[in-house]
Amino acid sequence: MTSEPVTAYELVVSLRPLLGAEAAAEAPGCGAEPDDLEQAVWLRLLERLGTDGPPPDPLLWLRRAVRAEARRSRRRARRETGLPVDPAGTGHRDPVHLVLAAARRRALRDAVRRLPGRCPRLIEALLSPGDPTYRDVAGELGISQGSVGPERSRCLGCLRRLLTPEVAGRR
Repeated sequence: MTSEPVTAYELVVSLRPLLGAEAAAEAPGCGAEPDDLEQAVWLRLLERLGTDGPPPDPLLWLRRAVRAEARRSRRRARRETGLPVDPAGTGHRDPVHLVLAAARRRALRDAVRRLPGRCPRLIEALLSPGDPTYRDVAGELGISQGSVGPERSRCLGCLRRLLTPEVAGRR
């Protein structure tokens, strides 16, 4: 049984549903619209088809391409929101930066309160000024010390998803 080369049209038709699903899954985490991610990946595919031909494993290539575009989108958003702390080098913070930093802290606290389950209490405990250990946090929340790390990771993922659209929307 020989495999015939796949045409570009057949490749696009076969990848369209997966690309839509992958872009929809990645978009909230990077602050981009799913359609924008899809369009960027289609462009990458066209570039590749023009130079290297179709990828040997199109499904794997597509998943990696979507994630790469999501990373690019996150990096772009970080670059676009960065402001200098002390542009004159005087050792004093820029008043604009101070106002924006306070707004970011308020947005963070508001987002923490919107987290599901035990996440608000866990994140608040971890952000406390006393720099608590996992043992301290576990004792305060009445959970096992071994579950603090995994739950922290899950809560930070939820927090990231809550904050990313807000940050991306401020461009």
